[in-house]
Amino acid sequence: MPNRSGTAASKSSYDQFKEFGGKRYTGMKVGRRHKWRYEAGEWNETKVTPDKWEFRYAVNKRRAGHAPEGSGAPVGTAYHWYILAHQTVTKQDANTYSTDMAGVKYKLAHQRADKGSWSASDKAQRKQLIKILQELIADLEKQAEAPTTTPAATPAAAREPAKAAPAKTPARKAPRRRNGHRRIAA
Repeated sequence: MPNRSGTAASKSSYDQFKEFGGKRYTGMKVGRRHKWRYEAGEWNETKVTPDKWEFRYAVNKRRAGHAPEGSGAPVGTAYHWYILAHQTVTKQDANTYSTDMAGVKYKLAHQRADKGSWSASDKAQRKQLIKILQELIADLEKQAEAPTTTPAATPAAAREPAKAAPAKTPARKAPRRRNGHRRIAA
């Protein structure tokens, strides 16, 4: 029987149901990783207030290795992600900045290759995004009430970029980075 990637094989691990936090899902197993290489892309930004910029970034990304034959989503599958990230830039010269970005991304919807519609309506996606942002605000408020820690007193693992985690993690104030900014744990 063909799987969703169109190959005649037994059901791939991608297609098999998994469970996380009491919910069933298909796709990549929680805890697995991808490594991508981004081609030279174009980042366009417009300053809309003294402290707010709107941006658009478009680029092709390629897997650093090779996907196992018959694994993953079929060609043509699309995803709608919402990204929350810290971007730290350092001016190198008049025209060059180094940049580092770390954060989390949340899947709001997907569109199967053989379907013309998304897995969630625009209204449902907005509702899910509001829930995500409310949880983030609650976590930030808890962190603001927690005692301050210094980077030297915080284990190295806690100073790594924020990773997606179950919503019920203990709240604590994030350590300051070298540039003086705090990481916001999502």
